[in-house]
Amino acid sequence: MKRKLFGLLRRAGFLILVVWTVVSLVTILIELVPGDPAAAVLGDQATAEQLAQFRSRHGLDRPPFFFGFPRDANSQRHFRWYGHDNRYTDYWIGILHGDLGSSFRTDRPVIDLILERYPATIELAIAAMLIAVSIAIPLGVIAGKNRGTWTDNVLSVIALVGISLPSFVIGPMLVYLFAVKLRWLAPSGRFDWNDIILPAFTLGAALSAILTRMVRSSVIEELNEGYVRTARAKGLSERTVVYKHVLKNGLIPVVTVLGLQLGVLLAGAIITEKIFGWPGLGLLLVEDGIGKRDYSVVQGCVLAISTTYIVANTLTDMAYRWLDPRIRVS
Repeated sequence: MKRKLFGLLRRAGFLILVVWTVVSLVTILIELVPGDPAAAVLGDQATAEQLAQFRSRHGLDRPPFFFGFPRDANSQRHFRWYGHDNRYTDYWIGILHGDLGSSFRTDRPVIDLILERYPATIELAIAAMLIAVSIAIPLGVIAGKNRGTWTDNVLSVIALVGISLPSFVIGPMLVYLFAVKLRWLAPSGRFDWNDIILPAFTLGAALSAILTRMVRSSVIEELNEGYVRTARAKGLSERTVVYKHVLKNGLIPVVTVLGLQLGVLLAGAIITEKIFGWPGLGLLLVEDGIGKRDYSVVQGCVLAISTTYIVANTLTDMAYRWLDPRIRVS
C-alpha cells in the first residue's frame, strides 16, 4: 500500500514538474519577443498616459521574473533581485486560486475564454481519433493477414501517402471537393453536426495512416506467436483468433500512439482550425493570443494543452493495465 501511494505521489510530482516546465518556457519565450504589448493592443494613436494605465492595469510595469538586468542612467545593465514582486510569481499564485488572468484586449477572464473554446477542440480531436481508429484497425488487420500480397502492398502505399500529406494540403483539397464542387458540406464554421466531418477527417487522415502501419506490424508479429497456433488447434474460427486474441495483444503499441497523439491532435489542430474556421483552442491561441500579443491567453492555452497531454498519457497507462494484466502485476 505504501509503495502504491509513493508511486502515485511520485507520478503526480512528475506531472506537476512537466506542466511547470512547459508554462515557464513559454513565459520566457514570450518575454523575449521584442515589442510593447500595450502599443500592440492600443495602437499607434495611444497617448503615453493611456499606455501607462494599460501597463499598470495588467501588471506590465512590474518585472517579469525574480531577477533582471535593467539599465541604469548610463544605459549600463546591472543585476537586480526583485524577490516575489514579479508577474511570474503572481501568475502561479493565480493558478493555485483558479485565476489565469484576464485578456489584454477584452478584459475577460482567460479561464472563461478557454472553457468556451475548449469543448470544440476536444470534440474535433475525439472525432479525428474515432475516424482514424475506424479506418486503421480494419485496414491494418487486412494488411497483416495478407502480408506480402497485392492487398498488403496497396494498403501500404495508401498509408504512406496519408502520412506524407500534411493537413494544410488535405484540408483545402477536401474543401474544394466537398464544399465547392459537390456542395455537400459547409467549407467552414461550427453551426451544424456535419460541419465537423471535413476538419475531423483532415486531422484523422495522417493518424489513420500511422495507425494502419502499426496495426499491420502488430498483427504480423502476433500471428507468429505460439498461442495463435494453440487457439487454431482448439478449433476456434479465424475471425475469433484474429479479433479476440491477436488484435487485443497487438493493440498495446497502438494505444501508446493514441495516447500521445491526443496531445498532438490538440496542438496540431491549430492549422486545421484555422483552415476550417473551427472555433477551438487552436484558433484562440493563434488569433487572439499570438497574433495580438495577448500574453495571458497564450499562457492559458499552453497550460490547457499541456495538462490535457499529461492526462492523456495517464489514461494510456491505465489502458495498458486493461490490455495486459502483466503490466499491472509488475
